[in-house]
Amino acid sequence: MALLENLTDPAVLAPVNDVVDSLDDKDSVAVAQAASAGIARLEAIRFRAVAQLNRHRSGARSVVQEVAFALSFVDNHAGAVVAAADALTTRLPRTLGLMDQGKLGGFGAMKVAAATAWLSDTDARAVDAVLEDRIADKNPGQIRKAANHAANTIDPDGAGRRAEGHRDGRRLTLRHGETGVASIEVEDAPAEKAAAAYQRIDREARALKTGGESRTLDQLRADVALVLLLGGQGGASERSEVFLYMDLFTYLGLNDEPAELAGHGAVPAGLARHIARGENTVLRRIITDPLSGQVLDLGRDRYRPTAGLDEFVRVRDRECRRPGCHRPAQACDLDHSLPWQHGGHTADTELIDLCRRDHRLKDEPGWTYQFASDGTLTIITPTGQAYDSTPPPLHQPRPPADQPPPF
Repeated sequence: MALLENLTDPAVLAPVNDVVDSLDDKDSVAVAQAASAGIARLEAIRFRAVAQLNRHRSGARSVVQEVAFALSFVDNHAGAVVAAADALTTRLPRTLGLMDQGKLGGFGAMKVAAATAWLSDTDARAVDAVLEDRIADKNPGQIRKAANHAANTIDPDGAGRRAEGHRDGRRLTLRHGETGVASIEVEDAPAEKAAAAYQRIDREARALKTGGESRTLDQLRADVALVLLLGGQGGASERSEVFLYMDLFTYLGLNDEPAELAGHGAVPAGLARHIARGENTVLRRIITDPLSGQVLDLGRDRYRPTAGLDEFVRVRDRECRRPGCHRPAQACDLDHSLPWQHGGHTADTELIDLCRRDHRLKDEPGWTYQFASDGTLTIITPTGQAYDSTPPPLHQPRPPADQPPPF
């Protein structure tokens, strides 16, 4: 462990950084290449450590969540890292060896692991041997193509089954981007249906591109797709709900403090006002603690009746309470931080929002959830690591009335 700490010790690296500042262009490239080789070797160590953790836990699902916590990865990437670590240390030793030599980075190695995941152990080792002389110092796109070609050549019959498996794995994903935008993607859809859907969207977009239309075709396609998804054409229109949190003064235009869109994050004040003033918007008054900014109560001045405790907890939490998970609360399960069978109570002081996956994680052996009176949820993993989750305040905490404001 001391050796690894030395490799990342700022005191050890400081002299190197000083030298780098004086390099010419040729030497700069050489040092960047050497650093990449060193990073590849360290990534190989990380894969081995993750694989060892997975072996200790006998491949339990919770390993992915612990890796996500420990390495600050999003869950999908953590899952891919765990799967790659297992493959590299069992079925792909030559690929891992290229990492040890500094000739292949972790991202490229994960491409090999993904391309061979459907093969038997014997066929995966055969592909591993074929690729050893083909993928060193190649970029991830080249590695993916080479690995897929080798896998399909080794097991052509399995390649057909793989295609069917991919189509069975189709799913809809939502990815939040920069402020105020997000992307919806139908992953692994049947190619013929995806092509037909695009053609329909494109046809309707082109029909709207008249002389007075200022939107580009790309913008029109996106707008048409969203209208179709929301039931504006070809289906019954349904009410969709999103949670937008904004200060009253921001809503009135008296300040420009950013608002928060649950599951997405901060949005500029102008965009928040645009969303909040939509024709179907339902406004809601939320009462907060001035000293902490946390939700205390839901005002009753609303156009629709409240749904009681369930609604209060969802508004308070905004998102799944596991750190790093941003699934909106309205799509989560309401769960007891202390299990009901162990004395838990159905009260806002014990209820939390967890998405279905993290709800199941809570019941895994060795995971402990503690909910404090200030709303902080502490999750303790089987290795004893503790991670805290607290909904961010809706506004900056304000000093007590008898204290002057900070300068």
